[in-house]
Amino acid sequence: MPKATGPVYRVPFRRRRDSLTNYAKRLALVKSGKPRMVVRKSLKRVSVQFMGFAGAGDEVIAAADSRELAGLGWVPRRNLPTAYLVGALAGRRAREKGVSGFVLDIGLGAASKGALPFAAAKGAVDAGLEGGSGEGKVDEARISGAHVAKYAESIKGSPQYGKQFGAFVKAGGVPEKLPELFAAAKAKVLKGGA
Repeated sequence: MPKATGPVYRVPFRRRRDSLTNYAKRLALVKSGKPRMVVRKSLKRVSVQFMGFAGAGDEVIAAADSRELAGLGWVPRRNLPTAYLVGALAGRRAREKGVSGFVLDIGLGAASKGALPFAAAKGAVDAGLEGGSGEGKVDEARISGAHVAKYAESIKGSPQYGKQFGAFVKAGGVPEKLPELFAAAKAKVLKGGA
């Protein structure tokens, strides 16, 4: 049997080949010993899970999804206010189950200032958990939706308003009152209304 003359090529794990998991980053998060706050977004919603590591695989400690916010008078979308509220809801549930701190897991996404995962982390910190994961990188006015309300007020009455906010209005939202709606939903989430 002939010997190999060059370096041996090692095939990466399938999830790494498919660009689904960065194993080096995951190992660093698991080594921290704290539960991971996993923030994921789809085209229409935001989900947050607090995951603990177990020998047989990860286990979900607490979770929340943006669809749950509809019962609190909030029209769920995939935006910063929704991410904050979902993070606060999941953080409150995790705190009730004995979690005191977390590390933020944003997956393969790039960390940029003001990004949606940092709004979710700020919500979890405001719910009483210790994070230290860059939640200070999000502006309070943007989390409350003040910038959206200001823009909606400036284009109200134009055809652009219907294109931009039509689905939101159809679902029962009022974009000009977004900060007030956010404050009411935040109070319900943090005091245990959901």
